[in-house]
Amino acid sequence: MPIPPIADTESLAALCARLSSAEYVTVDTEFMRENTYWPILCLVQLAGPEEAACIDALAPGLDMTPLYELMADERVLKVFHAGRQDLEIFFHHTGQVPRPVFDSQLAAMVCGLGDQVSYENLLAQTIGVTIDKSSRFTDWARRPLSDRQIDYALADVTHLRPVYEKLAKRMRTTGRDHWLDEEMAVLTSPATYHTEPEDAWRRLKGRGGHGPRYLAILIELAAWREREAQRRDLPRNRLLRDDAIMEIAAHAPRTAETLAHTRGLSQKAAEGPMGQAILKAIEDGIARPAHSLPAPPERAERLPPGLGPLTDLLKVLLKLNCEKQNVAARLVANGDDLERIAADDEADVPALKGWRREIFGEDALKLKAGKLALAAEGKKIRIIELD
Repeated sequence: MPIPPIADTESLAALCARLSSAEYVTVDTEFMRENTYWPILCLVQLAGPEEAACIDALAPGLDMTPLYELMADERVLKVFHAGRQDLEIFFHHTGQVPRPVFDSQLAAMVCGLGDQVSYENLLAQTIGVTIDKSSRFTDWARRPLSDRQIDYALADVTHLRPVYEKLAKRMRTTGRDHWLDEEMAVLTSPATYHTEPEDAWRRLKGRGGHGPRYLAILIELAAWREREAQRRDLPRNRLLRDDAIMEIAAHAPRTAETLAHTRGLSQKAAEGPMGQAILKAIEDGIARPAHSLPAPPERAERLPPGLGPLTDLLKVLLKLNCEKQNVAARLVANGDDLERIAADDEADVPALKGWRREIFGEDALKLKAGKLALAAEGKKIRIIELD
């Protein structure tokens, strides 16, 4: 029978004091976000080399300060799997991002175990363990938690211990332990988790291509929605859907009557305080000087036409080199990077810097310069050095 989650401050402080002397702790969280803007932290799982425990973050009177101090203790490595959302939660509660951090999903990419490999697949590949995922979609806010839920939650950190040790050893043995420095810097940067309302428009797909007035209104509408969603603690799309924001920006209604024609926006909402706020955002957008607008992303960089065949060759080369080096191609370069390399030998992309240049970038430039060729040999593609 699993040990019940920690629900009092004294026990939490004692646990964190013991773990503060550990070389590393594995960490996971369970949270709910379906009906709120901010994630509701329900459970935290911690495991040191010799013990593991769940912390009931919803327990009345529980002071989470000892946990937050442990997360901020730079003497203890914090190990997560795909930890971006977990780190966001700690940043929201404390204003700080835990560090130092090791992300096993990113480490798996360095070790050639797949692009964004799931926790289940990583366990199977590294330690041969299969876990019961039947509690994946449980309501973690309901109390009491069942033994099965606690077992499920603890498995996410207890199995992560040997996974971390195997991945860390493999990275040290191959000299790749520094390959994740750039990714870890992004993952532990507060800027990764702090979005200004004025930048919220950048989340929207199809946000460019309609002219400066459209963009100005879009920026104001998205900023209003972000602030209002935060204030009311509601999901953005529960307040106003993305497609409605883009429709409003395109048509720029000036009255509640015309605003009510927006699909998904009721006449009552259009005529009430929400409608007035939307109309005010539209007016602010119309009044915004064109010179203050950022360049639409779709127009920020115009690449020359005809790059498709060369980009396709670079994709093949990337796959070949990454298979040879046993590293995930996604970690080395993405499609946009390849297009930019095809267009410019000095493109400012990660693939032309550091270890990525060594395993791919140099060959990419050789391919462009005609010093390297790709040839089919039966069912395989071979790289040929040319004089």
